[in-house]
Amino acid sequence: MSDDTTWLTLSSGALTARIDPLGAQLSALRDAAGRELLWDGNPAFWSGRAPVLFPIVGTLAGGTYRVGDETYALGRHGFARGRRFEVLEASPAAAVLRLRADAQSLTVYPFQFALQVRFAVSGSTLSVTLSVSNEGAGPMPASLGYHPAFRWPLPFHDAGTPHDILFDRDEPEPIRRIDAAGLLTPVRHPTPIRGRRLLLAHELFSDDAMILDAVRSRGVSYGAPTGPRIAVRFPDMPYLGLWSKPGAPFICVEPWHGLSDPEGFGGDLSEKPGIFVLPSSARRDFRIEVTLTDSPTG
Repeated sequence: MSDDTTWLTLSSGALTARIDPLGAQLSALRDAAGRELLWDGNPAFWSGRAPVLFPIVGTLAGGTYRVGDETYALGRHGFARGRRFEVLEASPAAAVLRLRADAQSLTVYPFQFALQVRFAVSGSTLSVTLSVSNEGAGPMPASLGYHPAFRWPLPFHDAGTPHDILFDRDEPEPIRRIDAAGLLTPVRHPTPIRGRRLLLAHELFSDDAMILDAVRSRGVSYGAPTGPRIAVRFPDMPYLGLWSKPGAPFICVEPWHGLSDPEGFGGDLSEKPGIFVLPSSARRDFRIEVTLTDSPTG
């Protein structure tokens, strides 16, 4: 995390967001009363706040991937979260940041990419638009994810207040888990979601993240049965991860277009689950909205 004097501040009056150019990371999100909704990055539990995951989501088998005959090493969730983004635009209500391929990135991801992140606040909504562009001559495989961590409990409630996640639709499909190496296991587990409701409990995360690779909803809301809630909409992402550390005071609601490698995976990067492939000169946008609302359905 960089010095917070370099962070960008956006405000609508109802909502204030602060953005760290290191990783283009949302690093604070406050309501009109100044109450913090976002996890503070306490390294005693987890130093992240809301990282951008690119060009992969999750973990690679053996820590490497293959493109044709070449092999490259890349850590969990890729490199974008550790790189400083260029600030293209900054105003009181919006900011645009960009990361482009350079000599360092090409050693681990041999593609001419541009990753642009636009943040905007309007009323009680923060919109985040992630745009991936292929600036090279050939096709470019990539994955993308968003990893915001919200306070659990939210600041409107005491620590003992039950919190839940409500989905837009019923979610009956089994969930996936990862193994100790971070790889996707072949076993599917019965979902703990009952209809549309997941009652949060720390033991849900004793085996790491809950992965919904057949999620029907494109929006959820998080909070207690009464009081303000946080709605997260992800119309362009086919997967959803939910993650915390047992006992940690945060919950991550993570829309993804990508997954960890399955156990034993050895294919080309273009064959990795959740990968999308951009033709030369193509761009793809992914929109996520975070809204502070009094409605359980957002």
